[in-house]
Amino acid sequence: MLRAYELMIIIDSDVGTSDVESVIAQVAGLVTDEGGTIVSTDNWGRRKFAYKINHKTDGTYVVWEIVTDTAGLPDAERRLRLADDIVRHKLFRLPEAEAERRGLLAEAAPAAAG
Repeated sequence: MLRAYELMIIIDSDVGTSDVESVIAQVAGLVTDEGGTIVSTDNWGRRKFAYKINHKTDGTYVVWEIVTDTAGLPDAERRLRLADDIVRHKLFRLPEAEAERRGLLAEAAPAAAG
């Protein structure tokens, strides 16, 4: 059964602008290695935090929409917790109605023969 997820990460402000794309590619690789399909990637750019996190005041936000059969992407989430370049991450499953509204499940599902 296909499930739709949304993954948001905050990349540490100490990571240079040239290295941000490398971190984004590494995280995308974690998702695809675990069998996920990335439907969209939205780089929000550098944003200021509402409060200090690990003595930092800003970071680069990136959001992915993911479709996968794997429940919860456990290996990718474990690696994100351990990554030094990632300040925070949040992975949550989208409700079926929201996933259908966004068209995520329709894009990833194979076409019906008919």
